[in-house]
Amino acid sequence: MGAFVQELFRLGVYKRSQGRIARQVTFAALAVIVATGAWSLSEYYRGANASWRYFLPLVALLTGLWASFRAVQMPGFADFLISVEGEMNKVSWPSRSELFRASLVVILMIFFLAAMLYGFDVMWQALLGRLLR
Repeated sequence: MGAFVQELFRLGVYKRSQGRIARQVTFAALAVIVATGAWSLSEYYRGANASWRYFLPLVALLTGLWASFRAVQMPGFADFLISVEGEMNKVSWPSRSELFRASLVVILMIFFLAAMLYGFDVMWQALLGRLLR
């Protein structure tokens, strides 16, 4: 926790040109969470005076955005995000037709297994119903 508090007061960017996309996406996700929390706080203070309804959520939003920005710049977390982006660049993504075929197989298999389980359920229900009468 001490390292994070120290990191909050730094101004530099750690390894600026590496892991850029992973850091931006992570920051965007954290920013959405913080903004949602600030909006919820604003709604909580709906009946209060303007300073509570707008000032407190604005302070929470700005503090949360700064903490989110600094979190993705922490050396340990930034190195993790850099390595994640490096590994994602090595992934061999399927083509659209391969993706469609694989998805179709999965969906059909789910329906087949659901029908099979339904059949077993009906069979056991009938069998146990006759035995318990």
